[in-house]
Amino acid sequence: MSADAASFSLLPGAEGSPVILHVPHSARAIPPEVRAGIVLDDGALERELDHITDAHTAEIAELAARSARLAPWRFVNRLSRLVVDPERFPDEREEMLSVGMGAVYTRTTHGRALRPADADPGPLVDRYFRPYARAMSEAVAERLAAVGRAVIIDVHSYPSERLPYELHGDGPRPPVCLGTDSFHTPPALTAAAREAFAAVGETGLDSPFGGTYVPLGYYGSEPRVSALMVEIRRDTYMTEPGGPAGPGLPRLAAALAGLVEAVSV
Repeated sequence: MSADAASFSLLPGAEGSPVILHVPHSARAIPPEVRAGIVLDDGALERELDHITDAHTAEIAELAARSARLAPWRFVNRLSRLVVDPERFPDEREEMLSVGMGAVYTRTTHGRALRPADADPGPLVDRYFRPYARAMSEAVAERLAAVGRAVIIDVHSYPSERLPYELHGDGPRPPVCLGTDSFHTPPALTAAAREAFAAVGETGLDSPFGGTYVPLGYYGSEPRVSALMVEIRRDTYMTEPGGPAGPGLPRLAAALAGLVEAVSV
């Protein structure tokens, strides 16, 4: 298996399930050749990974998949988002470029240099970003062919306190933030998520993070692809930053399983 193919996994679910749990930011792994282009020393890099990683979200998705009556599919990034961020636009459309966090980050969560300012993102985009995007598109195509629709549920987490890189972090920070898209997030999907996560606490919409992930080939054009981003505030299930999971994790996994079941019928 090539390094590129090993950088993500599509974990099969039930053939009749339309749901793909997408986990893009849970990993901390950085290949040595990519690490060589990062200017932080080892200690500073570990601290940055603590802040930027959506720790334990792959575990939440795995527990949810195991307990759902109709198992969802899971698409899991095995590399850190400091390699590439698969959810960013790879060009000037990406608003996070303004803080050095396009598809290939050049700045940290606190505005420090991560890579040299003249670093060329092209090789990393070609090696990691584009294969990931193709594979995710193929996973969606398979669900459309199998059941006639696809439901992408993005599984993320976010810190309880605003970090300097956040462009829209001055609003509410509820226990669960639901990121939506005007085309791909129907009201019934949002309502199902609110109900599923009610036991966890308040749910909010698009604050402090908004939008959701849809492969570009389907974005804004294929109504059979629906999508929702689930952003879980980290203090509800773990010690911040980068610490161990706590008793809140199983409760969140059960809530996510309930959402999977609600949108699978």
